[in-house]
Amino acid sequence: MTHYICATCGTQHAASDAPPPRCAVCDDERQWVPASGQRWTTLDALRRAHRNAFRQEEPALLGIGTEPSFAIGQRALLVRTPEGNVLWDCVALLDDATVDIVRALGGIAAIAISHPHYYTTMVEWAHAFDCPVLLHAADRQWVMRPDERLAFWDGDTRALAGGLTLIRAGGHFAGGTVLHWPEGAGGRGALLSGDIVQVAPDGRTVSFMRSYPNMIPLAPATVRRIVERLAPYRYERVIGAWWDRTIDRGGDAAVRASAERYARWATTPTDE
Repeated sequence: MTHYICATCGTQHAASDAPPPRCAVCDDERQWVPASGQRWTTLDALRRAHRNAFRQEEPALLGIGTEPSFAIGQRALLVRTPEGNVLWDCVALLDDATVDIVRALGGIAAIAISHPHYYTTMVEWAHAFDCPVLLHAADRQWVMRPDERLAFWDGDTRALAGGLTLIRAGGHFAGGTVLHWPEGAGGRGALLSGDIVQVAPDGRTVSFMRSYPNMIPLAPATVRRIVERLAPYRYERVIGAWWDRTIDRGGDAAVRASAERYARWATTPTDE
């Protein structure tokens, strides 16, 4: 029995004798299935062809990303706090080198994931580091490998150790979550946004989508609700889901201004 991994989205599935006939995550309109058809791999195959790279994003924040890029290509973030480390989002590759490096930095007290596209091999990580995975209950249906270490939470916020707060923003997924880190950016606060709040290539603005690959927008009212849920929190930096997708200054103002821009163009007729 093998826990097959979807090569397009990176989601690991429940053990089976043969690859599953489909990946529900990729069949959803927010993701996609290649024209050549569904492809599958395994964790052992990933370990032979890929490795994880590590980059210090700022003091107490370590990025972990897979090379060559695999599936969606996001990288995880290890937030280090005196009360225990939190892994934000996840990557499919987990190998001995990654385990050794993370353990040397204090291990992982909890894993929290922004949305189902980044669930990947979360169960493998949870067992390797003997910790829970915190997922919003609104996205329970997208779990392809159930496990007792998955901990579902309800509501709009959940406090974590080290002053961290999970915020259910919604939008991209019903349970779409961001992580507020008040000690980030030298104590001025950081928002770890996954792609619930998508940092644009210019490093100054963000956007919001139901589907990024299929270019399906959100309603302006939904975008306003996301901003309202973030309003109580202050953050200088917005740290997105990929290397170098970061707003370094004025992050909370940039999110508000970007939401206003989004709503304006979503409701203004134009022939330009």
